[in-house]
Amino acid sequence: MKKVSYAILLSFFLIGHAKAEFVEEVTIVQMGPGGFVADQETISTVKQVNEMRNDVPVIVVGNLVQRMGDEKYLFEDSTGSMTVEIDDDAWRGQTVTPSDIVKLYGEVDRGIFKTEIDVDYVKKM
Repeated sequence: MKKVSYAILLSFFLIGHAKAEFVEEVTIVQMGPGGFVADQETISTVKQVNEMRNDVPVIVVGNLVQRMGDEKYLFEDSTGSMTVEIDDDAWRGQTVTPSDIVKLYGEVDRGIFKTEIDVDYVKKM
């Protein structure tokens, strides 16, 4: 009976120790207003976005140089240009000109013939 008791105690100790190690390895993130904000943002380029799969979250920095139609704009950075789709609510009340640098948060929208970014929100820099 003592051996069984020792085995149970030992297993509880090992499980507790494993849990403690797991908790120590968790990365701490900060919560910002409006949702999850990681410690560091990864900025992609137009060239990189053109090589990504559909629905991959992306952040790009550059200029909106031209309006191309209803909610469609031409975005440009140092590696190239591409069409982005920006819904009215994604502007969050900001006015942006072609000379303004913007950060666009969205997802890759990969079609058969071209790749775009479906923008969730715009941040004027």
